[in-house]
Amino acid sequence: MNLTRERAVVLGGSMAGTLAARVLAESFSDVVVIDRDDLIGVRKSRRGTPHSHHAHGLHSRGLMIVEELFPGLTEEVLATGALASDIGRIRWHFNGRPIAPTDVGLVMLAPSRPVLEYHVRGRVAALPNVRYLERHDILRPLSTPAGDRVTGVLVRRQSDGAELELEADLVVDATGRGSRTPAWLAELGYQRPAEDRIKIGLTYTTRHYRVDPKWFEGAQSIVFIASPAHPRGAFFGQLGDGVCVLSLTGILGDHPPTDPAGFLEFARTLPKSVIYDAIRESEPLENATSFGFPTSVRRRYEQLTRFPDGLVVLGDAVASFNPLYGQGMTVTAIEAMALRDMLRERGTGRIEPKKFLKVVADAVRTPWEMNAGGDLAFPEVPGERSARTRFANAYMARVQYATSRDPKVTKAFLRVAGMVAGPETMFKPGLAARVLRLAPRMPAPGPSWLDAENDAPGTDLPKAA
Repeated sequence: MNLTRERAVVLGGSMAGTLAARVLAESFSDVVVIDRDDLIGVRKSRRGTPHSHHAHGLHSRGLMIVEELFPGLTEEVLATGALASDIGRIRWHFNGRPIAPTDVGLVMLAPSRPVLEYHVRGRVAALPNVRYLERHDILRPLSTPAGDRVTGVLVRRQSDGAELELEADLVVDATGRGSRTPAWLAELGYQRPAEDRIKIGLTYTTRHYRVDPKWFEGAQSIVFIASPAHPRGAFFGQLGDGVCVLSLTGILGDHPPTDPAGFLEFARTLPKSVIYDAIRESEPLENATSFGFPTSVRRRYEQLTRFPDGLVVLGDAVASFNPLYGQGMTVTAIEAMALRDMLRERGTGRIEPKKFLKVVADAVRTPWEMNAGGDLAFPEVPGERSARTRFANAYMARVQYATSRDPKVTKAFLRVAGMVAGPETMFKPGLAARVLRLAPRMPAPGPSWLDAENDAPGTDLPKAA
């Protein structure tokens, strides 16, 4: 290991901060991770990640990166009883229709978020040049008198209120969507970044159950993706040892209830009855809890003409995605690898913040556009819909219909969803021909079991050749 700099300080110890610390440890002799919570050895939800109680999945590309950084981690997590699955064998439902199952050759790992963080953080904490400052509040950055360089951070120890100055060659803000870097920039005489916002008004309500695996019919999870015709969604996943997590989702003020009767009734309104039937017969393990996600936010740091040296931002502190699409941890992993590549490229362990923030913006752009396009497909979501967005949404409705009939379309679509292929894949002539042959016009939504007992697709279009 070629250590070329002295100290890097990471603000925030969640997945973004942990992955950043892992790559920084290759270039800095001292890496310090600061967080307000207890971290090491923690296997449960904590204040800094209130959403961690709810369903999570690590997309295929993110899992590949995590496995590269932490060889053997997948097997380590699976040994705890967690499950993984080929993404084509998950029981996905788009617009009320089940996909045509197929082997995609890509794995989704879906343990609980605390379990995943426990194992990743344990690997990082074991590195000899990484240390954690737990239960410390982050107060503000330190800087040169001119404010042109961030030189460290001021923190407060919770146990006695003592304030400590930590000098650093590089400070990484990985504090999530509540990041104070925009305010800190203003205090240092810089502009705040512009923000793109999409108001989705999402609420997750989650309850854990002990469930007979028969309900999954060999799949790891059953997923209903919200759509304009069926705006209520669900993720029902096995966590191992018979324990399952059910996260029900509603948007734009449609909140899944937390009381038992209301929770069950909300599940009954999903397009198919399988989840409702399963939980009616299953043992709940705790009361339901909710988490609200009002708005997706993208901070446009790459547009700033001035930015202080010694500071970079990544993870949800740059872009906080609608969690329905499961992009956040994978985008964070991609950004961590970009940080690693830049450190290796420079050879001195020195980062050019403006250059790095442009690389982060490139990593964010495609998933943000996919995220925004999906949200803007709901007519009630405020926001400008360009001709490109309207075309993409009309075409993707056809693609999603085709996934219920054609395994080749399913495989291509799930490779894009797993972020191992770009969305342009879906427009290749051969694949587009299959899609348009199956859905030459805008397909009707799949029926709800409440409206009809027939479980067949809603529009009688020809099957794939």
